[in-house]
Amino acid sequence: MIDVVIADDQALVRAGFRALLDSQDDITVVGEAADGPEAVRLCRQHRPHVVLMDIRMPGGDGLSATAQITADPDLSGTRVLVLTTFRLDEYVFSALRSGASGFLLKDTDPTTLLDGIRIIANGDALLAPEITRRLIEEYALRAKTPAPSDALDALTDREREIVALVGAGLSNDEIAARLFLSPTTAKTHVSRAMIKLGVRDRAGLVVLAYETGLVRPGWA
Repeated sequence: MIDVVIADDQALVRAGFRALLDSQDDITVVGEAADGPEAVRLCRQHRPHVVLMDIRMPGGDGLSATAQITADPDLSGTRVLVLTTFRLDEYVFSALRSGASGFLLKDTDPTTLLDGIRIIANGDALLAPEITRRLIEEYALRAKTPAPSDALDALTDREREIVALVGAGLSNDEIAARLFLSPTTAKTHVSRAMIKLGVRDRAGLVVLAYETGLVRPGWA
């Protein structure tokens, strides 16, 4: 069973999400929060698998809440899925940097939302939708010229190459095809890179790849 906390300042929105999620056999809502601090408290109480996190909430925004949740060792099994109304929300890239595992638009269809929750709960990042790639590239373009990071020194040449491909938005299967590897081998390299770089999932690899200049927007 996938335990979910819903964080949104609008009661009607929370009720709609709850009705959808509770209709699924493998998902249950364990708490609702109207602001960031309440979301953090509920996560520490219930330790859910996934938090649906709105960013813009009065009384405590979802950005700082995301950072607190992802930095808490006791919540290492909790993933944050950011929900936003805006296709280029200025806070979304910061949310990914804070440890969010991905994001969706609030007007996404129910099936996509349910699939997204299951993907996040499985430990993967929700980076497949084209809107995610466009947003990350948009903010990477606005950022200052990235400086190389000593963190990348821990990677082998093959791992560095694979992190670059993850940053370009390729899936494990696409990476395997590009580098003539088996999907299992590609996944192993990705997992090792995450451990060496201290990131929680593929979203962290994407952000780090852009910030260090390992990959630039539009590269593939």
